[in-house]
Amino acid sequence: MTTAKKSAQRLGFKSGEAIVYPAHGVGRITAIEEQEIAGFKLELYVVSFDKDKMVLRVPTGKASSVGMRKLAEPALIQKALDVLTGRARVKRTMWSRRAQEYEAKINSGDLIAVTEVVRDLYRSEAQPEQSYSERQLYESALDRIVREIAAVNKITDTEALKLIEQSLAKSPRRAKGAEADAEGDDLQEEAA
Repeated sequence: MTTAKKSAQRLGFKSGEAIVYPAHGVGRITAIEEQEIAGFKLELYVVSFDKDKMVLRVPTGKASSVGMRKLAEPALIQKALDVLTGRARVKRTMWSRRAQEYEAKINSGDLIAVTEVVRDLYRSEAQPEQSYSERQLYESALDRIVREIAAVNKITDTEALKLIEQSLAKSPRRAKGAEADAEGDDLQEEAA
């Protein structure tokens, strides 16, 4: 019942193109195919996520409503790296509420929102240890931006991670070291 279609381009996406799917990050459209499901012919993007060893089929008509998008432009990548150099903005709310907000930002597919999560949850060597859930959210957000920066700049994930770490190191709070942590909390309240 599955017939692979060799179509040049549908709704701005084409076969072989790297895309961002909000809930899973960077993937590649491997094909655009037509399938019959419950008696209806449906045109689907076949999206492969190599790192997760997963294949997703997205109806072409639903691609924009689920938030599937093209990779960010280099200018937006630079803006994201600039966001990392800013001061962390941590709200004074319960962790469970903040964790939900971070999760929503990560799954939004918005590069800048995901970058803000990395900036806010980053801990330098001099700072206190992260909780398990903080580390999980941080690593999830970091993985998303590493993969997108690597795909856009056509570099390896390791090189993209170095770019991100260099930007994080330029942050005013991290540059001062451990003694700034105590007064950094006071400065955050003023910034918020």
